Amino acid sequence: MSEFLCIGHRGACGHEPENTLRSIRRALELGADGVEIDVRLVHGELLVIHDAKLGRTTNGQGYLVRKSLAALRALDAGRGERIPTLREVFETVDRRGFINIELKGRRTAQPTCALIQEFIQTHGWHYEHFLVSSFNRAELRAVTDPQIPIGLLLTRPTRLYSLSARRVRASAVHPAVRWVTARFVADAHRRGLRVFPYTANLPTEIARLRELGVDGVFTDFPERVTGGEERGM
Repeated sequence: MSEFLCIGHRGACGHEPENTLRSIRRALELGADGVEIDVRLVHGELLVIHDAKLGRTTNGQGYLVRKSLAALRALDAGRGERIPTLREVFETVDRRGFINIELKGRRTAQPTCALIQEFIQTHGWHYEHFLVSSFNRAELRAVTDPQIPIGLLLTRPTRLYSLSARRVRASAVHPAVRWVTARFVADAHRRGLRVFPYTANLPTEIARLRELGVDGVFTDFPERVTGGEERGM
């Protein structure tokens, strides 16, 4: 892994349909160190999708929770892809990088942790292959395994950000790109926190963040961080 980590945002969603297996594979092909995906618990299954509603990212309409699991899995999430399960994402990545799992909605922490522990115990994965993040402090506090790394999502960091990070046992903070300053990065590092801003897509933005000393970035275009070859669209 590089010192400046490239995390493919929802895979490589600048090129492929977000949060799909196709997008995840593309991010890894472009040299991403890891991928970020969004997880929701729907009818007992961990589905990888950002929104609570279907219209923006699939050919369906309405709320996920009002559809059967079979109906959700039959939808087109872009270019013939279906909404993947978290298990399918783990199997696709197959330890070729780490996975940042953003918990969306309620009651996602416990089943996510159970799946992580399954892959560690029976599939040869390690804790460093995972990073569980969320804006939802309650969900992060529900991550009971102290060895699972946690990232606290922030919009604009306040003076109390470090207190929130400590309360959820975070090892990293994920602030919005526009609010990242040298002072914030230095303060986070003094507290033992890694800094992964979201979402850095402009080359000038990526260069600025490198200069500030952040530990890596979330990006829709991994090749702009890694220098990897951009494949055909």
